[in-house]
Amino acid sequence: MNLNSLLQALDLQEDAARALADDLRTQIDALQTQLREAELRLEHLAITRTTITGRADRIPAQTVDPAGSPELPEHPDYPRILSVFNDATGPLRARDICQALDFELLPKHVERTRAKMKRLVTMGILTEAEPGTFSKKQ
Repeated sequence: MNLNSLLQALDLQEDAARALADDLRTQIDALQTQLREAELRLEHLAITRTTITGRADRIPAQTVDPAGSPELPEHPDYPRILSVFNDATGPLRARDICQALDFELLPKHVERTRAKMKRLVTMGILTEAEPGTFSKKQ
């Protein structure tokens, strides 16, 4: 083996090692970017948690009356809506409730009533078997 062939073999190995090092640097840069993004996401989640827990005392707690049923919101429509359900024999839609309560059948009245009924669903008082069809929880 002569000196030139040995130097050429070294050049080939040096080029391969340089290419590997360049490839690893590229991977490290990509991983550092991903790490910065993950740390930023963690920081945002920590801020969100702090904000929510700092405001938890301002969220009204769902209270329960002595009979064990959830206390209704203070709006006068809620007891009236429930009285319609007490007299109903089947599921009702927001439009049915508006008619029973003598509300004008305007979209704004129907949508407000539907929102109140959805709130009663989240409180566990009503159920929504099908979208837009509500009944009193048994």
